[in-house]
Amino acid sequence: MNGLERNNVLEEVGVMKIKGHGDKYGLGEDETPLIKNLNEYLLLDKNETSKADIIALAEAKNIPELKNLLMNRLEFGTAGIRGKMGGGYASMNDLVIIQTSQGLVSYLETHRIVSGISQCLIIGYDGRHNSRRFAELTALAGLARGFTVWLFSKICPTPFIPFACKYMAEFRKEQTTDYFGIMITASHNPKEDNGYKVYWCNGAQIVSPYDKKIQEHIFNNLNPWPGAWDTDKIAEKCKDPYEIISIGYYETIRNDLFSPTVNKETKLRFTYTPMHGVGQDYMRQAFEVAGFSAFESVESQMNPDPEFPTVRFPNPEEGKSALNDAIETANRSGTTIILANDPDADRLAVAEKSKSGDWKVFNGNELGALLGWWIIYIHNNSKCPIELKNCYMIASTVSSKILETMASRDGFTFIETLTGFKWMGNKAHDLVNLSNGIKILFAFEEAIGFMVSPAVLDKDGITAGIRLAELAAHLHNEGLTLADQLTKIYEMYGYHVSENSYYICRDPDIIEQIFTRLRKFDDEASDEFTYPKSILDGKYKITGVRDLTTGFDSTQPNNTAILPVSKSSQMITFYFENGLTITLRTSGTEPKIKYYSELRAPREERDWRKVEETLHEMVQGIVNEFIQPVKYGLDPKSD
Repeated sequence: MNGLERNNVLEEVGVMKIKGHGDKYGLGEDETPLIKNLNEYLLLDKNETSKADIIALAEAKNIPELKNLLMNRLEFGTAGIRGKMGGGYASMNDLVIIQTSQGLVSYLETHRIVSGISQCLIIGYDGRHNSRRFAELTALAGLARGFTVWLFSKICPTPFIPFACKYMAEFRKEQTTDYFGIMITASHNPKEDNGYKVYWCNGAQIVSPYDKKIQEHIFNNLNPWPGAWDTDKIAEKCKDPYEIISIGYYETIRNDLFSPTVNKETKLRFTYTPMHGVGQDYMRQAFEVAGFSAFESVESQMNPDPEFPTVRFPNPEEGKSALNDAIETANRSGTTIILANDPDADRLAVAEKSKSGDWKVFNGNELGALLGWWIIYIHNNSKCPIELKNCYMIASTVSSKILETMASRDGFTFIETLTGFKWMGNKAHDLVNLSNGIKILFAFEEAIGFMVSPAVLDKDGITAGIRLAELAAHLHNEGLTLADQLTKIYEMYGYHVSENSYYICRDPDIIEQIFTRLRKFDDEASDEFTYPKSILDGKYKITGVRDLTTGFDSTQPNNTAILPVSKSSQMITFYFENGLTITLRTSGTEPKIKYYSELRAPREERDWRKVEETLHEMVQGIVNEFIQPVKYGLDPKSD
């Protein structure tokens, strides 16, 4: 919906526009769409800080930025909205949160009318700037429509919200009540950002068509409802779920422990960092429940700090550059394993010190292999009545196929989904609903996201941290390290090596050019798709192409993709004759062109250095020939 259409919606709900701002700031006539939206915004926004951002742009006559902020709107993407905090409809601010929450609540009301089931909202928030404020404004929208609202009294990890959506109904024995979740967080984004993440009553992130229907209801509820800004005494109007959810969450961890005795007796010691986020107290309590000795804390990062002062990016996925303080702490304390959460504690990074003194930071695919193997081991050595053939593991399409290889040998079922836990969480929920005799063992994505318990249908850095710590303690008893076990896994299943990275591209037109060229690689004028057939002058041949933007898949009958297609994002996968798979895609939350590659070697291939060299050669060829970063002036991932 453009600015003019949005303005018409406001006229329909009775919002009066202020005249004169165009003349006041020398921007032109009041009847232009931009000026109408400027008048509208300055009328509706009662937050003086975000309003001042727009006024400053108007006084500076910064028309391009005013158009960007007032003629566009944050739309539901990865299960919600996320963006830079500031003024305007295209930013995260009080007004946008109010409008978004009113749209969400309005849509849930229609769902309640159809289902006849009562509804509750569970709202959490991280330690970023404005997160508590945004959570309170969200709560007001629910209260205004008669929802029971459970608002956390303190910052909490994102996994608490999907856990709560399922657990609350079970704990309170309310079969006629649905619990929907909202988490205010921008996860690992820069400090300037914040976000709004929505969970359906099944405990998984929302997917289509819910997101589109919520967006429609947002446009029909742009005028703040009476009392929408009145956050005074909000805590008295809401219930606090903290104690109930904490007890249930840690009881789930306790019940899932494999060997508390090994945990208690291990000599292995850990260093932990929440990276200025919410995780410190929650991981500390998880360690206590699991029976481990207290971990070494990274003092410079242990307390929540929305400025993230010690890291360039608050994202442990960035590797050693994000773990410098943790490595210093570990070296000083003599610990050999580092566990790191991102600021909302839904991701887990792991590093291990080798005998030579070097630190290995495991990538997400390597951790997926380790945790996958460990969870199979636990299943096979426990009293679970469900046979392995009725157990499932899930990974996103851009993640390693190591679980697929394990499944072919060990007998469980592997399923691939689109990128993101909104797909994996909902798939896990659907599978369990098919039969009581099905068990979801594990799900992961290469971006260090791991679901190790179906109690949380989303990535969870806390429970994954405990599972990993248990594995490390078990291996330590056997005289092995995590790196040793990873080598053993590759010896059992074949070497799976990946090389993933990204380029920054802030120009949508360039992104469009890059992907359009790949679809018309041999003939720009052709009406047919003519994807590349090889790289490096024919040295490595392409045997298949899957394009989940257009729905083309040469590996399927009738060239039709079986995974869901999205025309709003770019995603092409190339399959090579020698076993390489590489996916190029755009990010849903960041201005990036990402690539994910993996070369799967036969089990009998033991020259792993040669495999790595081949992978690197091919990736460089693909980057240079397909993405062309030099031609387009793209910035690579910083080291």
